[in-house]
Amino acid sequence: MTNGSTFPPRRRFGGTLVVVLAALLAACAAGWLIWRSASGHGGDKPPKALPAASPASPDGRPGTDGAPGKDGTPGAGGTDGTDGGGAGQDGDRDGKGDQAGPGGRTGTRLQGKTVLLDPGHNPHNRDHTREIARQVDVGNARKECDTTGTSTNDGYAEASFTLDVARRARTLLQAEGAKVVFTQDGDRPYGPCVDERARAGNAAKADAAVSVHADGAGDGNRGFHVILPARVTAGAADTSAIVGPSRELGERLAGRFVAATGSAPANYLGGGTGLVVRSDLGGLNLSRIPKVFLECGNMRDPKDAAQLTDPQWREKAARGIAEGITGFLTR
Repeated sequence: MTNGSTFPPRRRFGGTLVVVLAALLAACAAGWLIWRSASGHGGDKPPKALPAASPASPDGRPGTDGAPGKDGTPGAGGTDGTDGGGAGQDGDRDGKGDQAGPGGRTGTRLQGKTVLLDPGHNPHNRDHTREIARQVDVGNARKECDTTGTSTNDGYAEASFTLDVARRARTLLQAEGAKVVFTQDGDRPYGPCVDERARAGNAAKADAAVSVHADGAGDGNRGFHVILPARVTAGAADTSAIVGPSRELGERLAGRFVAATGSAPANYLGGGTGLVVRSDLGGLNLSRIPKVFLECGNMRDPKDAAQLTDPQWREKAARGIAEGITGFLTR
């Protein structure tokens, strides 16, 4: 019917109806597939390229939890940890930027959940080397309070990178209703020490915690890896209750990080799994909540450094982190 005044012959009505119904069914099917993809219903388990974690020796990862890069070079980034960025692509200092959650959605999937984000190191640590050098108890050993972290060969500091990515991830998690707690936001003269970083998550009764880092290994060593807590029962450390859930958090984080950034698991440790178990990190040893460290890439490799210094890539990294945490907390 084209003008509302006449009806087509009955013989043609059935054929037209069939065509219309077929078109509607096709549109509904396409819409369902788009919704399924956008909502992440394909699952967030890591791909088959990420099998069980491999153990690492205590000195297998310089630059994390109080260890500088292999060459001991301090970071040399900006003092506010943003690399000149404010809200938007160059960082979200107050966590109130783009309110789209993981996958571009907004919602309340994380309502009532608390997430601790631990931006590794501190841009101001370089000015307080004596304070951060003091020893603290990590349960099975004593270690430096903190370090300056590493940097790219061009001087972009790990501490600037970690703050930028953590702020971006905070925005995405808050958009899903999560309460996000930071261990530091570039607002402290130095630190906090590694033991205090662990206590911050415990005190917040966080449902999950991720410490954001970048590695300082040599040229040619590429890719990301997630550090999982080993079972440690010594002194103030007892990770017995968190080893299992931390592994699940790490696996989901690795899977979503691959999907969001296209990065491959590290080619220099972890046996290609992207997962490493360590017992020497105070931030993990003293945690009472599920917690992992994420080394997003290697700042000393030029190809990895090109990604780590790219604001658009850092947004992808933040999305991978937020999606991994969301998948863990909504499993």
